[in-house]
Amino acid sequence: MAISAQDVKTLRDRTGAGMGDCKKALEETAGDMDAAIEILRKKGAATASKRADKDANEGVVATATSDDRSSAAIVEVNCETDFVARNEEFSSFARSLAGHVLATKPASIEALLASDLNGVAVQTQLNDLLAKFNERIEIRRYEVVETSGGYVADYVHNGDKLGVLVEFGAANEGLNDVGRDVAMQVAAMNPGYVRREEVPADVLTKEREIYAEQMRNEGKPEAIIEKIVTGRLEKYYADNVLLEQSFVKDSAKAINEVIGGASIVRFIRFNLGQ
Repeated sequence: MAISAQDVKTLRDRTGAGMGDCKKALEETAGDMDAAIEILRKKGAATASKRADKDANEGVVATATSDDRSSAAIVEVNCETDFVARNEEFSSFARSLAGHVLATKPASIEALLASDLNGVAVQTQLNDLLAKFNERIEIRRYEVVETSGGYVADYVHNGDKLGVLVEFGAANEGLNDVGRDVAMQVAAMNPGYVRREEVPADVLTKEREIYAEQMRNEGKPEAIIEKIVTGRLEKYYADNVLLEQSFVKDSAKAINEVIGGASIVRFIRFNLGQ
C-alpha cells in the first residue's frame, strides 16, 4: 500500500526517528502505526547492542530537589557527541530522569532502567533516543541525598556538564542564597573534603614526606623543615578543604565564615566523564 507523507510525519512526531526509518517501518507493517512504532523501538535496542563498544563521553548532568529542599538527586546521562548532548530532547530526558530518581530512589541502575517514567520503561526511552540519534546513550551514575530536617542546595554549571549537591545539617531561610553559593564553590574549586578531619592520615603522611623532601632538596636545615612542612600542610587544607577554602565571590572570607552557623554534612560533585 502507498504510505502517505502525513503518516510518515505522524510516526516521526510520535517516535522522533528519522523520516526514512519511519517510511520503511510503515511499509513493513502495511501502514500499521503501532506495529511501526514497535519496529522502531526494536531497531533502537538492536542498534544499542551494536554500539556497546563505542565511547559515550559526552552528555548531561542534571539535578532535582524536593519542594522543601530536604532531599535531592543528581544523575549523569552519557552520549557520544556534544551535538546530541545539546539537543533539547536529550537534556529534557536527563532532567526528567533526575526527578524520577528523586521520586523513586531506585536501588540500582538496573532497577532504574526497568522502572516506568511517565508510563514507559526507562530502558525503552533510552532505546527510543538511540533510534533517533543513532548514538550510544546510557545512564552512567546517580545519587540521592535525603536529610532529616536538613537542606540540600544544588547547582549545575558549564552547559549541564558539571553538577553539585551540598547537604546542610539544618534548614533555614538564609540557605536559599548561601546554599547555592557553596554549591557554586564546590563546582569551581573542586574540594576533596568538607573539613580537615576527613583527610585520611595516609594522605597527610604522604604530603608531609613530599614537602620534607622538597625542603631537603632545596638545602633547608633539618631544624626548620618541620615548621615549613606544617605551614605547607595549612596551605594544603586551604586548597582542599571546603570550609577552609577562600570564597570565590570574596577571597577575604573563608567558606566557614560565609555559612555562618550552618553546618555542611557533605557534597556530591558530578563532572561529566570523571
